[in-house]
Amino acid sequence: MSKEKAQNLRIDNTFDPVTYDPQYILMVNNLKKYFPIKGGMISRTVGYVKAVDGVTFNLKRGTTMGLVGESGCGKTTCGRTILRLSGDKTGGQVLFNGKEVYDLSDREMRSMRTKMQIIFQDPFSSLSPRLPVGEIIGEAVREHNVVSRAEFDDYIDGVMDNCGLQPFHKDRYPHEFSGGQRQRICIARALAVNPEFVVCDEPVSALDVSIQAQIINLLEDLQEKYKLTYLFISHDLSVVEHISDTVGVMYLGNLVEYGTTKDIFGEPLHPYTKALFSAIPVPDPDAKMKRIVLEGSIPSPANPPSGCKFHTRCANCMKICSEVTPEWKEIRPGHFCACHLYDDVKPAETAAE
Repeated sequence: MSKEKAQNLRIDNTFDPVTYDPQYILMVNNLKKYFPIKGGMISRTVGYVKAVDGVTFNLKRGTTMGLVGESGCGKTTCGRTILRLSGDKTGGQVLFNGKEVYDLSDREMRSMRTKMQIIFQDPFSSLSPRLPVGEIIGEAVREHNVVSRAEFDDYIDGVMDNCGLQPFHKDRYPHEFSGGQRQRICIARALAVNPEFVVCDEPVSALDVSIQAQIINLLEDLQEKYKLTYLFISHDLSVVEHISDTVGVMYLGNLVEYGTTKDIFGEPLHPYTKALFSAIPVPDPDAKMKRIVLEGSIPSPANPPSGCKFHTRCANCMKICSEVTPEWKEIRPGHFCACHLYDDVKPAETAAE
């Protein structure tokens, strides 16, 4: 292996630890998740796919954060890494209620599983075809002793009723339901163990538009009733704008912009965010859309460009963009961005404007 390639395999895990703030249920600091690339006769590691490469954000209790970006940008991997579903993290911090998730023992993590749940993207493949709905929803309830055996049936009926399912559905199998009903089963399974935080991994992408509205309304009602906190991963920007309190925009493993929904959709700062939002269809045949077309294709996460990862497709690219990684900083109060266009802008000056 060459000296240059050996240097590329070194993983930088330097970061400043954050201090727990009780107003946040989740604090993610410089989170990294790399997947090794094996090659050669002895399957030596010859590189890494940098699926999540330094993501930082805080999520307040009882709110919803939307996570958007192109396919392959690392949204789902980020959510799964936060929940410790993708093996060990490569670097960074994940604080849930002040506890580092990756420092927990197996017994502590088993208890933590009831507090953190996920709703998967595909409502069919994520449900076991061999179990009736009542068993699918009640399996974790029984495993974690959420209720006593005498209360079990009534408890499952109540969970199903909250999610728009009928008690007689318990004896049916997933293939007997429509896509919307299957997603309700997935939601019921996640909520059955009384979680505080739920990762919604594109929960409406496989559904019809009319059914999407029902599921979104259901999620909002359940959030209000049980004071849930959501990380809502989606491609549908209109859905994200409707349901989210804050929004993070990902590109090639990095957050490029983060802020309140009003700030992100009202006045996006990063060129990638502007291009992404320009693709939102306008329900007016006479309206002229100012579509920003990105040239080229997304670079490989196994060999990302130097400097700003977006510079190969950016119309505002400068010389510094290909040489220096932009700093993640607060451009306006609560509005973060990583772009060299704002190197000379100070937060105080922007806030004063």
